[in-house]
Amino acid sequence: MKRVLTSEVSQHAGKEIKVQGWLHKKRLLGGLNFIVLRDRGGLVQIVVEDDAEVEKLRGLQIGTVLEVTGKVHKEERAPGGAEIREPKITVLVPVEHESPIEIDKPLSHKPENLDTLLDNRAIGLRNLQEQAIFKIQAKVLEAMREYFKKNDFTEMNTPKLLAGATEGGAEVFKLDYFGKEATLAQSAQFYKQMMVGVFERVFETNPTYRAEPSATTRHMTEYITIDAEMGFVTFEELRSFAGGMLHYIVNKVWQDCDKELKMWNAQRPVLADPIPSIPMKEIHELYTKATGTGTVGEDDLRPDEEKWVCEYAKKNLKSEAVYVTEWPVSSMKFYHKINEKNPKVADRSDLLFRGVEIATVPMREHRYEVLVNQLKAMKGDPEAPGFKYYLQAFQYGLPPHGGFGWGLERTVEKIIGLHNVKEATLFPRDINRLTP
Repeated sequence: MKRVLTSEVSQHAGKEIKVQGWLHKKRLLGGLNFIVLRDRGGLVQIVVEDDAEVEKLRGLQIGTVLEVTGKVHKEERAPGGAEIREPKITVLVPVEHESPIEIDKPLSHKPENLDTLLDNRAIGLRNLQEQAIFKIQAKVLEAMREYFKKNDFTEMNTPKLLAGATEGGAEVFKLDYFGKEATLAQSAQFYKQMMVGVFERVFETNPTYRAEPSATTRHMTEYITIDAEMGFVTFEELRSFAGGMLHYIVNKVWQDCDKELKMWNAQRPVLADPIPSIPMKEIHELYTKATGTGTVGEDDLRPDEEKWVCEYAKKNLKSEAVYVTEWPVSSMKFYHKINEKNPKVADRSDLLFRGVEIATVPMREHRYEVLVNQLKAMKGDPEAPGFKYYLQAFQYGLPPHGGFGWGLERTVEKIIGLHNVKEATLFPRDINRLTP
């Protein structure tokens, strides 16, 4: 007999079928005995009336792998609108240990419970609500890939072992590479710029490593970045493209993930089209006036300021996403392009969404001599292994270009309405966690 998935059970009313999966829930109450079986399709309820079959269930732990044959009956109250009766139950893989987490009901995501949740991640992810997070995450990635493909991008894969730090600074993991010093990639930055000279438009979904000594709700030492780069593009076109991608993601998720979104009572984001922009200087002034906390003159936004400006944009601009523009040159990377009309600011935007930055969207300096001078001004060595081959691409003609690095986990966190980026990460890594 061919296996039937739980999501297909209702299609076989009146027929005998075979299902295989994990024991998800068990209720032996004398007159009413039933189990719930889980597989990749979802859940199915199995009513057990035969005493011999009931006895098989006594002592079985949650997670036991079962095979069940029985007859399908319509039942509106059961998961999927049908249940299996008159079952014959076979234990395929027994489980000896009691589950450390009750997976048949929502798990607590309160801060004080998060470590317990993450310590038992492999078990907790069997909870359907937890699974929903990562089904939504998979849909976000699918939407991104669709959007790139619709816009003629080529997907690439670049090294994660580098001869030097991409971003510079101390936030880099160093390791011994056969007697040489190497680093784990902070981003695909250099490679995606180099590939503009090959494909014009490229993207990559890649792990990113940052040795940030922080244990906040916003940061991890390993996370997934969607890196993209576009040649022959203006700053306005670049922002329009990135904003369009956020719209595309939201539309796709709300189109295809209704069940998963309802599990979390997720509220569809309010997004303007196009995504509005506010200069950093103006944000500082508005925030200072509204809160009494002086930030005027600072070269970055504080976390509370990011939350505040998103609330401001939602109320006044009818958008839960907003671009922060006109970043001071004091905070720019050497490869950022300085604005031609105002040399005090860089052509950089940060895309904020529901209180947190999800993407940095800048133009790049494409002129070789200017790029080298900016690198030297920031104490970089053009002949260093980490820069030499990157700069080579610019000697042989790179057009005006720009791109972005987009945080996957933060995007999923804010779409669902979670409170910690680690909740949207299968197996998170931070300064306190290297397992499981």
